[in-house]
Amino acid sequence: MTVINKEVKQRKDSIEQYENAGRQDLADKEKAELSVLETYIPEQMGEEEVRALVHTAVEETGAANPSDIGKVMGALMPKVKGKADGSLVSRLVREALTA
Repeated sequence: MTVINKEVKQRKDSIEQYENAGRQDLADKEKAELSVLETYIPEQMGEEEVRALVHTAVEETGAANPSDIGKVMGALMPKVKGKADGSLVSRLVREALTA
């Protein structure tokens, strides 16, 4: 699962770069590969579901400010690994600790 998730992330990054460079032909190729890879990964968690887990992790760790991001991520990642995009999780943790 780790390898597939890594490849999915790589394809998404490549698609963005190709589209920014005006190379739609290469972006389309990456999109086709991405659709095949996505059939092998479990359904991804929605943002609201991840947000609820972040809230729980913040409460469990007693995190109060942005310097506690590592504690929250450490508690949260085993619960969401392979089920949610790491950048989404990181963004939601940052939002929760800066709000």
